[in-house]
Amino acid sequence: MLEWQEIDRVFLDMDGTLLDLHFDNHFWLSYVPSCYAQKTGLSLAEAKAHLQTLYQAVAGTMDWYCLDYWSTQLDLDIALLKRDVEHLIQVHPHVTGFLAHLHEMGKRVVMVTNAHANSLSLKMEKTQLAGYFDRLICSHDLGSPKEQGDFWGKLQKIEPFSPSRTLLVDDSLSVLQCARAYGIKHLVAIAKPDSQQALKALPGFVSVPGFEALMRLG
Repeated sequence: MLEWQEIDRVFLDMDGTLLDLHFDNHFWLSYVPSCYAQKTGLSLAEAKAHLQTLYQAVAGTMDWYCLDYWSTQLDLDIALLKRDVEHLIQVHPHVTGFLAHLHEMGKRVVMVTNAHANSLSLKMEKTQLAGYFDRLICSHDLGSPKEQGDFWGKLQKIEPFSPSRTLLVDDSLSVLQCARAYGIKHLVAIAKPDSQQALKALPGFVSVPGFEALMRLG
């Protein structure tokens, strides 16, 4: 159970936590390879294999999350391509009810995302979630992704928080591990970030499939 009387501030991830990761998985694993194959003359299988190599080379770094980086690397307008499949951007069930409940309890609610500013802007436009937050923070503004230890110290400087009185909800095991190492006490993992895929194993953390179950923790 979450001890809400011990929590002042709630940090929430965006992709896979608040929003269905199906959009991002489809975009990067299917749509971008298709566009790249068409542009280069590669077969779809060849394009997917090549992009997987490129993705893996920068996984967990700022470049992985940077739309400008991928636009340059692939010679594709990644931000524009996202508009082609924006209909797949969906809020997970019970998210808005949870956000409203946090404000009723008087918590400070902050989105903390690795998403590029262009991606964040598109998703807030499509979902209208921005009004539920006291602040939106992109890791690009800090120069480090959430899965690197110095991110949390940089975050502390612009959004002061007590780690022992902070809740982080995220779907990334590496991010949760990094937050725990920094001292964040209250950690919950979202085990079904993609509605089209099975539950993820997130060993060592309290995990829930979604926000209906998360609300029951309180």
